[in-house]
Amino acid sequence: MTFKSSSRRDLIPTLVVLLAAGSLTAMTGNLVTPVFPEVVEEFQVDPRWAGLLVGMHTLTIALFSPILGILADRIGKLRVLIACLIGYGVFGMAGAWTWDFQSMLTTRALLGAASGGVAAASVGYVASLFEGEERSRMLGYTTSALATTSIFFPLLGGWIGSFNWHYSFYLYVIAFPVAIAAALVLPKRKGTTSQPSQFAQFDKDLLLANLKRPAVLLMLFTLVLASGLFYIVIVYAPLHFKASIGADPTQNGMILASRAIGAAIISAVGSSRLAMRWGVPNAVGVGFMTMALMLFSIPPLTHLPLIIIAAVLFGMGYGIVMPNLYDALAALSPMALRTSILALGTGVS
Repeated sequence: MTFKSSSRRDLIPTLVVLLAAGSLTAMTGNLVTPVFPEVVEEFQVDPRWAGLLVGMHTLTIALFSPILGILADRIGKLRVLIACLIGYGVFGMAGAWTWDFQSMLTTRALLGAASGGVAAASVGYVASLFEGEERSRMLGYTTSALATTSIFFPLLGGWIGSFNWHYSFYLYVIAFPVAIAAALVLPKRKGTTSQPSQFAQFDKDLLLANLKRPAVLLMLFTLVLASGLFYIVIVYAPLHFKASIGADPTQNGMILASRAIGAAIISAVGSSRLAMRWGVPNAVGVGFMTMALMLFSIPPLTHLPLIIIAAVLFGMGYGIVMPNLYDALAALSPMALRTSILALGTGVS
């Protein structure tokens, strides 16, 4: 089903649920990143391993997103989405009950796997509902929604974590009502679930052939590059600013939220317009240049207002790059394999 074959009003419940599910992937790390300096200190983690603890979920997202995306194309996006939402809530809250580095690392790895499935299924739904310019706009709105939640959850996680870092992990409970909403709403939307007759249409040879295309490989490589820049900030900024300016969880949450503000604004109102006016390659180039400049300018800064401004600009660059890359990747993907290929993009990013 495409946008033109269904009214806006009919799609609203589906889109709300999908945006809510997708937004959870943005809070996988952002929610508790502000309190990780306290976790590292309490568990007496060697600084050399601190980055692994903070970024473990990204490793398992990369591993499981493609696998679960392929599974979603074969057995249905809804089944994968609901199962992963439940796992997301369970493994996320389990972090509050960990007692050492190894147990925390395990829960973060499992959370990342569940988050990868949520991302694969939700992005696959959105990309399958729309085509052309509407898809580009909707992916921009999706990125904006993810970024908007990235504004709220670091602040909430940092504030709650300032009382006790364990409390931040209980916020992952929000995945359960989203799973219920998905079960109630998504099956009623025609064309958004895979039918048994479609299972046999999955062609792994066609998938491999598409993944060997130079244009697809270029999009995947560019996603890796963009996400590498992004996660440098996510993983190391809180540790850096705690050491350099004595930032507490609330201040670190503000810095991370500022990055998301920039991404939310430009994704909602500017990314698709820039691509239409300048072309996707030029728009992506401007986004990368902005990210790189801010990445080099942030570490020497010691005044919080300047740090926040730089973080906003960094987020704007990211908000230009990501929706345009996903739209380009979706345009290159056959409909029957779109979830699988976009899931691979989610995995590498």
